[in-house]
Amino acid sequence: MLVLQILIVIAAIVLIVSVMLQKSDDDGVSALTGGKSDTFLGRNQTSTLEGKLALITKISAALFVVLAIVIMIVA
Repeated sequence: MLVLQILIVIAAIVLIVSVMLQKSDDDGVSALTGGKSDTFLGRNQTSTLEGKLALITKISAALFVVLAIVIMIVA
């Protein structure tokens, strides 16, 4: 149980840091649909720092949710 708690704290810290490092979008709701991209999926979106931060955010958020559910089931 202690290991799960440590992992959820680490996931939360990574999630907070990755969200804080991302550049803010002034587009508002249009950011949900991809914002201002030149192509359908954007151009080289995963190779940029912003793309990597977005990927880290998604992974840490998923890990946080999964760990929270596991902790709830174990407890």
